[in-house]
Amino acid sequence: MIPGMIRATEADRAEIEAFLMPHAHQAMFPLNNLAHHGMAGGSPYAVTLWLTRRAGQITDVLTLTDGGMVMPFLPSGDYGAAAGVLAGRKVSGIVGVRDWARGLGAALDLTRAAKTLDQDEPHFLLDVADLTIPQGPGQILPLSEAPEAVIKSWMLDYQLAALGTPADRAPKRVEESYATYTKNRSHVVLMDQGTPLAMTGFNARIPGIVQVGGVYTPPDRRKRGHAGRAVALHIAASGAARATLFAVSEPAARAYRRIGFGQVGSWSLILLHDPEVIHG
Repeated sequence: MIPGMIRATEADRAEIEAFLMPHAHQAMFPLNNLAHHGMAGGSPYAVTLWLTRRAGQITDVLTLTDGGMVMPFLPSGDYGAAAGVLAGRKVSGIVGVRDWARGLGAALDLTRAAKTLDQDEPHFLLDVADLTIPQGPGQILPLSEAPEAVIKSWMLDYQLAALGTPADRAPKRVEESYATYTKNRSHVVLMDQGTPLAMTGFNARIPGIVQVGGVYTPPDRRKRGHAGRAVALHIAASGAARATLFAVSEPAARAYRRIGFGQVGSWSLILLHDPEVIHG
């Protein structure tokens, strides 16, 4: 019988990080949020964590952001224990390794909840020594150096088409994301003589590894290799030894394979239309 989960404290932080780091590509969101936003609150990305120990060693970690995103790292498969500690809390979505995310979603009885996005995607990993940078036009520049109106129109299409964000909420998400990306210098644009070709960014970053996200090419410039070149140049400039990402479509997956990524699993992204309070 696996013991139940207990609330983690700051005193557990180093042990949690040591447990997750060997599997960093499966735990980029919790590791990134813990490193950059901490456990004290004050940000939608700040985290509350629970852990399970067996024979004195951590076996599972569950992360909930202040914004309601659940990030399971549950190798034991004890979804009932994880669901139990979320009782009475508000959940806006689940993101993580497919088996863990789907198992926890079922335990939380979220199967019938209305969702803006509910999909499984192939999960990829790259050793930067294997990175291939495609030939092509353009070089990457910070997001702030690209035409703001163009980039925001791209981001709006991404919110609507890739993330399923309701149309009445998408413009606000764009403004918030643009401000965050430019402040953190997390995203870049492939530019050719003043013309933006594609966009990419890092949605999580910890020592040694980056997680690619927000990749976008406008419809009239697709199938020309711009996204792959942008992603490859950004990774090469990052100084990281590894990179990870999940692909929203088969064409995207092919582009990532061409620059050196290999599939290592499957990922689930489940976004609820409205936050749900979990009932015990």
